[in-house]
Amino acid sequence: MRPDWDSYFMKIAYAVSERSTCDRAFVGCVLVLDKRILTTGFNGSPAGQPHCDEVGHLLVEGHCMRTIHAETNAIIQAALHGVSTRGCTCYVTHFPCINCTKALINAGVSRLVYHIAYRMDDNALEFLRAANIELCHLEYTPNHHPVLESLFIEKNAPET
Repeated sequence: MRPDWDSYFMKIAYAVSERSTCDRAFVGCVLVLDKRILTTGFNGSPAGQPHCDEVGHLLVEGHCMRTIHAETNAIIQAALHGVSTRGCTCYVTHFPCINCTKALINAGVSRLVYHIAYRMDDNALEFLRAANIELCHLEYTPNHHPVLESLFIEKNAPET
């Protein structure tokens, strides 16, 4: 069956997440305008720097300092290549952190579609409302995605 556009782009966000190099969260992001992909981003280190999956995490107060988040990487890719993100939709596997939320607002994102309600921050939600960004929690079942399949299997496994 042919997927709707939101499911189609979320599937691509999950494919992008497979490039993540920080195993604390495999996150993928796709910025889309008029049903065309502008840029993508995944969790990983700055260009030319060692990755978590190579040298381990650099944790400060429970946060990995080595990693740039997927949403920020997608915005950076747009800036590097001179691509405007004004009015685009952000498809992201996990709800964005407060810093990514602020970056998405300033990048001109008009719609945010996420799958996993990860660490939902009340301030981020309020900022999105105040910026009039349409928020969509997509009920999505990934097909043959190894990371998600393991999560669904663990979540739905019978207790022993």
